[in-house]
Amino acid sequence: MLTLSKLKPEDYHHLWQIGFTETNPEWKKWDAPYFDDYQPLSFEEFQQMRMLSSENVRGIYVNGEVIGIVSRYWENEATRWLSIGIVIYNPNYWQHGYGTTALKQWITDTFATYPTLARVGLVTWSGNERMMKAATRIGMQLEGRIRKVRYYNGYYYDSMQYGVLREEWQ
Repeated sequence: MLTLSKLKPEDYHHLWQIGFTETNPEWKKWDAPYFDDYQPLSFEEFQQMRMLSSENVRGIYVNGEVIGIVSRYWENEATRWLSIGIVIYNPNYWQHGYGTTALKQWITDTFATYPTLARVGLVTWSGNERMMKAATRIGMQLEGRIRKVRYYNGYYYDSMQYGVLREEWQ
């Protein structure tokens, strides 16, 4: 059973272990690896992260165990342009439908939380085929492809912009 809920302090240590202790975690190879911004953190540093208490972050829980997070952020709040993201840190939970289920729940929650919001977006890169399939599977439309703007490991990849309108979601 998958649920989304605010991160619980008793789960911080587990989330830190699965997501922020390794030098080259597997999840980072798919989550915008062209940005060299990941650093392993001490538990003390991890506890200072704003995401832990953010209203725009939820833990992804499977049978009570936190396996990742969903997030949302304003590209431009004045124009009501909002995007979402997802990271499942433990590869053992990949390709079992958890990401798809979490995205569905998060989009539904996002539209409910922001009743005047017309669209929810998601940005990924052409090297992350699983994310592109998940976005399409839940009804998001490919709205834009910016070609060859993500350089990684000697190759150029495209930035992929997906979106779903409120009336399409309902």
